[in-house]
Formats: sequence, C-alpha cells, structure tokens
Amino acid sequence: MIPTGSKIRNATVENVQRPSKTWKIDFETGDIIETIDKLDAIKQSVHKILKTKRFEYVIYTTNYGNELETLLGKDRLYVRSEIARMIKEALNVDDRILSIQNMNIEFVGDTAIAKFTVVSNAGTFDVEEEVLI
Repeated sequence: MIPTGSKIRNATVENVQRPSKTWKIDFETGDIIETIDKLDAIKQSVHKILKTKRFEYVIYTTNYGNELETLLGKDRLYVRSEIARMIKEALNVDDRILSIQNMNIEFVGDTAIAKFTVVSNAGTFDVEEEVLI
C-alpha cells in the first residue's frame, strides 16, 4: 500500500555541483592513466562524445554519441547546417556544458572541419572536429 496524505513542510532543496572526477584515457594506447577533474574531464567528455556513434554501443544510452556519419555523401549546404545542429545536440547530454559558440565550418576535399568553442561550468576551450562527407 502506498501511503497518502503526507506533506513535506519547510523543505529546502539545495543544488549541489557534483565533482566531475573521472579516469583519464590515453586514446592512442587505450590505457587508463590517472584521474582528471573539471575542465580536463569536460574536454575528454567532448572528445568521447564526438568520437562515439550514437546507437552503436549498448553500454551508452540512446542520447549518447553523435550521428555525424549520416552526413557522408550529402550536399555541402545540407552538411553545413546539420553539422552544427548535430554537434550541439550531441554535446547537450553533458550538463556541465553551458553552450557551443563561434561555430565555423570549412570544407577541405571530402572533409568538413567544424571549429567551435565550448563554454562549460569549468571554463572555455576550443574544439576542432573533422567529419568525412
């Protein structure tokens, strides 16, 4: 039986920022090196999200990763508009990221290069992501 009729009186809710400490991954060797926190942890999170295909791995939720590979073979005008949206959508799952700014997309051969700034609760940093089109 579920209790009914209870009320919470004078309850205060406090938002507390949890630490973002995680393991640092050496992406060249696949080794876990040490722990990182704050801005370094957010940078690694951005890198992992942008390198992970959405829906590819059952260990991640369906919100994790990106769908940039779907841009392969598409028109450049379409790619220009979609790449910005897809990157923002993918990074939106990390609640430490406040915004994506200064999105600039260049085309070099069969590659789109997206350059942008990530604004997070631990600081700001620039990212460059290459997408095969």
